[in-house]
Amino acid sequence: MENSNKNFIEELKWRGMIHDIMAGTEEFLLKESTAAYIGFDPTADSLHIGHLVSVMILKHFQLAGHKPIVLLGGATGMIGDPSGRSDERNLLSEETLRKNQEAIKKQLAKFLDFNKGSANSADLVNNYDWMKDFSFLEFIREIGKHITVNYMMSKDSVKKRIGEESKTGMSFAEFSYQLVQATDFLELYKTKNCRLQMGGSDQWGNITTGTELIRRKTGGEAFALTCPLITKSDGSKFGKTEGGNVWLDPSRTSPYKFYQFWLNTSDDDAGKYIKIFTALGEDEIKTLSEEHKDAPHLRILQKRLAKELTAMVHSEEDVLTSEEASRILFGKGTKETLIKISESDFLNIFEGVPRFDINNSDLKSKINILDLLAVQSSVCASKGEARRMIKSGGVSINKERIEDPDKMIGEEDLLNGKYILIQIGKKKYSLLTII
Repeated sequence: MENSNKNFIEELKWRGMIHDIMAGTEEFLLKESTAAYIGFDPTADSLHIGHLVSVMILKHFQLAGHKPIVLLGGATGMIGDPSGRSDERNLLSEETLRKNQEAIKKQLAKFLDFNKGSANSADLVNNYDWMKDFSFLEFIREIGKHITVNYMMSKDSVKKRIGEESKTGMSFAEFSYQLVQATDFLELYKTKNCRLQMGGSDQWGNITTGTELIRRKTGGEAFALTCPLITKSDGSKFGKTEGGNVWLDPSRTSPYKFYQFWLNTSDDDAGKYIKIFTALGEDEIKTLSEEHKDAPHLRILQKRLAKELTAMVHSEEDVLTSEEASRILFGKGTKETLIKISESDFLNIFEGVPRFDINNSDLKSKINILDLLAVQSSVCASKGEARRMIKSGGVSINKERIEDPDKMIGEEDLLNGKYILIQIGKKKYSLLTII
């Protein structure tokens, strides 16, 4: 990822990824290659899609020939950032933070090039490494004396926590957060020639405290850039589902559920998200948007968005499996497709369909299809109705059409060793579970 001479700021502008930018930032970045960092919270062993805006900004930064630095807030994670919050975080042990750091770096390596052989390879640092030996007296002497309380109190994140609307107030630990974050910027400025800090728009106050500390302590110049906080078109919070966060770790959010999240976005959101969360070029996105506008029912933007993100975060194979799984719901797919998908994805696909429990002892001796549909379950109202549906070609077991009303169903027909999927007509599904 050598210098491509791309204008990083112009790239972010057309993608709608700039909220605030300090004067002179664009000119500086066009003048020379530099390093920039974004801080990430290491309090979980996985990133979630709320982090992806920051990850993509670092990706574009590297593609433009600059050096991205990922800072994990091991020290700040032990304090808690007051920005946009009304309470403090739980504090984590060093062992837990290190474990989380390794897991997060593996996820980031899918987006950023950490290969030390390239001039602008990505770096990952943890602010605990330079903060752990910083004594309180040293911190007050070296950092605290350069930033006034008046300056710190002027920040919106502080005002909200100590204002009349605050019920809990603000601890000294949280009040000091912006100084600790400013110390990070100063450290990276001195050791890695880092001249720019980026983050979400709620971080503007903390970031500019860092530029001010660098100016007052070294006389040097540093810059700041923030991106908008992403919301859905209906104003609700981005990245949350009924089940909570959408994680990048497949053990927390399966690739199928991850794929479905993007596939189910609204037209307005898909048009915005495909610019923010993919590396597709401007011309290609314009073409996709025009095709989508001409045939919105085909959900062209949503499908491409889901495909690009699932491939980046998981794999091309997971894309294919998720696409096959999605087709099952629309009457397509085969028994082979059902066999290939995991049990969790299978249950996710057919969540909410009528379910019936079947005794395993009955299945061992095999069950006539008519009894299965009308006696062991109530998929059909009667054996007569079941027979008529079979004769008309309207019954499928595990995506295979049943043509013989005398067919016997046994253990060899089970999916994942305990399920039978029954389909009546095109869209009426029932799920039998063997107990």
